[in-house]
Amino acid sequence: MNKNKMIYFDKSDIIHLLISDEEEAGSVEISPNVTAELNDRGELIGIEILEASTFLRDFLLDTVQAGLLNIVKTEHSAEAGIVH
Repeated sequence: MNKNKMIYFDKSDIIHLLISDEEEAGSVEISPNVTAELNDRGELIGIEILEASTFLRDFLLDTVQAGLLNIVKTEHSAEAGIVH
């Protein structure tokens, strides 16, 4: 049976995202502090994020900033009569 769930370990500031209850057979570091957990077929079954507070803060700030820049760009293009 597969279950999706997220566990946050506040003392160690780790988020563990589980997308399957299968046993972990290996893992791959995706980026600093982010590890993909794999089953024996090499399929993703979970993600572990170390220093989760910092990771989420930075990710959200980057995402929001990119969204705002896109809105400003679109508004300026519309004001200038440029069609994308």
